[in-house]
Amino acid sequence: MFKEKPGGLVVDYLGLADELRKALATYTESGGTGRTALDQAEAVALVQEKYEICLGLFYGFDWSAWTTGGPQARLSLLPAAQEHILSQDDGKNRVLAAVTALTLTFALAVPHEEAMAIRDDVSFFQAVRSVLAKGTDGQQKTDYELDHAIRQIISGALVSEGVMDIFEAAGLKKPDISILSDQFLAEIRDMPQRNLAVELLQKLLAGEIRARALRDIVQSRSFAEMLSQAVRKYQNRAIETAQVIEELIQLAKDMSEADRRGEQFGLNSEEVAFYNALETNNSAVEVLGEPTLKLIARELAETIKKNAKLDWTLRENVRAQMRVYVRRILRKYGYPPDLQEKATQTVLEQAEVLAQQWTVTA
Repeated sequence: MFKEKPGGLVVDYLGLADELRKALATYTESGGTGRTALDQAEAVALVQEKYEICLGLFYGFDWSAWTTGGPQARLSLLPAAQEHILSQDDGKNRVLAAVTALTLTFALAVPHEEAMAIRDDVSFFQAVRSVLAKGTDGQQKTDYELDHAIRQIISGALVSEGVMDIFEAAGLKKPDISILSDQFLAEIRDMPQRNLAVELLQKLLAGEIRARALRDIVQSRSFAEMLSQAVRKYQNRAIETAQVIEELIQLAKDMSEADRRGEQFGLNSEEVAFYNALETNNSAVEVLGEPTLKLIARELAETIKKNAKLDWTLRENVRAQMRVYVRRILRKYGYPPDLQEKATQTVLEQAEVLAQQWTVTA
């Protein structure tokens, strides 16, 4: 039993990486049939060990409806199951590792009757793992490999991540309105599963930030840092769950307010992006003021867009010419000389991001 191991669950995870790679390699070499050179009894013993770890992580949680209930009953289990895992110390990472190990060893052990006897539990653990892993960096390849292996073995018992999204798994209807709207944020705030609310907000905000990085690097970096700080405090137990929910909701509102900034300034989205690139230097804001920065942003957007060639980011002579354009505009409006080099670099970084969209739509 895993409880008898020194150090508890953590010890088992230390060797998981090599063991999972070997198990997946063995599975792959077998052509996906589940038949391997591994002794069947040894495979079953591995399954039982990994199964006990998963049982420990879900101790006290009743998932019997996963076997006895219909599709809606199964789906309704997932919000509470995620909350159960997320309320534990490092619960998310622990369950991702544990279910990964169980899934791969299970693939090696079937069709042994002891493995088939826990098939429904394995599909439940994998469903919880799937929704927790969704949106987590670095999980895509592993999720595909696991889903492919298990679908071949469990005959559709597994909830496919491609079908279930994080709204459905959290017990929420997918919003027809913006996920940053006050109405939707209020719905998340009122969720009874508080840890799941944090997880959902974190994933949604991270997705929004990634989208913004395609059009406004300064703004996306700022929001990414704010999100990282809030989550880090929560993970370190420096703030309570209710407090981090409020911080994340406030961040969402700040992002919505940032979207309205262009309208308030009379700038389009491209001009706002260059304005933000210039505004990173507080001294420049104090010296020049908002009206002048808006003029600079407009001229930068117009000049760079007009001169951006298809391959300008790859040709040094064209980049050098673009740098000349930017510096000339900054000097024209009296941008502080000691801040011009940094501003030029930031503006060019922003231009590279927008240039990709310009070449696509050209």
